[in-house]
Amino acid sequence: MTSSLGPIVSSAHLAEGSFAEISELEFGMIIAGNAFNRWMVRAMAAAGFPDLSPLDVLVLHTVRHRGRAKKLADICLVLNVEDTHTVTYAIKKLTRAGLVKDGRRGKEKTVEATEAGQDACARYREIRENLLLKPVLELGLEPEQISKLATLLRTMSGQYDQAARSATAF
Repeated sequence: MTSSLGPIVSSAHLAEGSFAEISELEFGMIIAGNAFNRWMVRAMAAAGFPDLSPLDVLVLHTVRHRGRAKKLADICLVLNVEDTHTVTYAIKKLTRAGLVKDGRRGKEKTVEATEAGQDACARYREIRENLLLKPVLELGLEPEQISKLATLLRTMSGQYDQAARSATAF
C-alpha cells in the first residue's frame, strides 16, 4: 500500500527502481524478523532459559520437531542456515544447558531433545499460546491469510536464494 508519502521502506534509493513493493516487503521482513527474534529470546527466557539466542531457540525447536533425532546437515537445511558452525555452536550451548544430547544413527552423529528440552519447548508453547496466539486470533485474521503469507515468504526465500547464487557468480 503506497501513501502520498511513498511506500514505507528502509532504503528509498532501492524503491526507486522497478517493483517498489518488493522494498516494502523487505522492510516488513526486516522488522518482522527482528521482532520475531526478540520474541523467541524473551519467550524462552520466560520459560526459564534466559541465555539463549534466537538461533539457539530455533535449533532447539527444530531438534524437538516430531520427537526424532536430527543430523546437523538436516537442521541447517530446514532452517536455511549456510554457516554450519553457528548451528554447531548452538548445539553445544544447548547440550551444556541440558536441553539436547548427542546420539547416533548408524555412523552418523545426531542430536535430540532431552526431557528438559522437551519440557522447555512445552513451556515455550504454553507462553506462546497465551501471549502471542490469543491476541493474534483476536485481530480477526483468517488462518488462510496467514497460510498464504507463509507460502509467499517461503517462495520469496527461494527467489532470494537464487539471486544470491547469481550474485556470487556475477
